[in-house]
Amino acid sequence: MPNSKNYKRNYRKEYDNYHGKPAQIKRRDARNAARRKMEKAGKVRKGDGKDVAHKNGNPRDNKRSNLTVQSKTRNRSYARTRTAGKRNARA
Repeated sequence: MPNSKNYKRNYRKEYDNYHGKPAQIKRRDARNAARRKMEKAGKVRKGDGKDVAHKNGNPRDNKRSNLTVQSKTRNRSYARTRTAGKRNARA
């Protein structure tokens, strides 16, 4: 239970079950590429506290028209469902 006082997070299990999967590695690579693309365009800098957001929610779609710069709090505040993706369309 994450709220339990004695709960200890198992990072190895998380990596094996999710972060290490080939599909997730491709998504992470695409998100990193989007960040680099916006850095080259001069829109973001390292340590600026901003996120590069994908307007359509697809991290593999790195067209410039699909990328936008948002604060971390705004970009990470969308409620998501397992089947529907982003609930809020104000990306």
